[in-house]
Amino acid sequence: MEAHAANRPAAPRSRPLRLPGVGAGLGRGVVVLWLSLVVLLPLAAMLDKSLSEGLGHFWDQVSSGQAKKSLELILVCSLIVVAINAVFGTIVAWLLVRDDFPGKSIINAIIDLPFALPTIVASLILIQLWGKNSPVGIDLALTRTAIVVALCFVTLPFVVRAVQPLLIEMDRDMEEAATSLGAGGATVFRRIIFPNLLPGLAAGVALAFARALGEYGSVLIFAGGRKDTTVTSILIGQQIETGNESGAAAFSIVLLAMALACLFVITMIQRWGSRHERAQGAGAGAGAGITAARSPLPFDPGASSLGEGADDLDIGSPST
Repeated sequence: MEAHAANRPAAPRSRPLRLPGVGAGLGRGVVVLWLSLVVLLPLAAMLDKSLSEGLGHFWDQVSSGQAKKSLELILVCSLIVVAINAVFGTIVAWLLVRDDFPGKSIINAIIDLPFALPTIVASLILIQLWGKNSPVGIDLALTRTAIVVALCFVTLPFVVRAVQPLLIEMDRDMEEAATSLGAGGATVFRRIIFPNLLPGLAAGVALAFARALGEYGSVLIFAGGRKDTTVTSILIGQQIETGNESGAAAFSIVLLAMALACLFVITMIQRWGSRHERAQGAGAGAGAGITAARSPLPFDPGASSLGEGADDLDIGSPST
């Protein structure tokens, strides 16, 4: 039986699906051309503009006191925001997946509102809610707290949508098994749930951080461009208005480098998550193989029938 299975021909590999009339070389060429026109050429033009007056001028711009203060402000606010969204985004995702309550579908749709809403409109909404004429009597406009609130609003979906699929696909049998063995809710979350959520949570946090670094519209009106509330994106707009385009390009290059660093971190997290999933799958397969090896052989009706036939022959032989 094993020899027969070993001699069985392998299933033919399916050919990769391609666009009709488009070869592999032409497809790659179209992709490279499109990315060059949309991404690479604009980035190259911005880099050239930032260095148009020399490397010394570039360094003077990015190391000026105003640039350092704006960069420090957006970094601190972004770190606060991703810490908040890591906690509350996970809670929101948990409620949307594990709990049933009235209006669940509406809340699930509202989560994506910051993706579809223009950020300048979000700034107007926030200043009406938390501004001078706030209906709740709290005025946060033109403060550093306003920056944090605005960034929380625009980055919330990243963590929720990164964690939500992992909760949906998670095998709940492990949780039930741990609970049946006496593990408490905190232990189950810490030892079983959280390790499985960590890759998606980390990727969502990194995406939210990259998004917060370059946010402009939601903080423009709500936080304003005062001396103590000027983030790097607003400083870039101010430099363009004053005619310092090379300085604005230099600040943009700094934000671009930080965003690329975040994307690199996201890639490493995704690779680590893939290795983690493969390791878990290999462990589960090995455990199943060991269990099968230790289990007794199944009952074979054919062997039983053959034994019964042999007994009948032995019984009948003395009569002859």
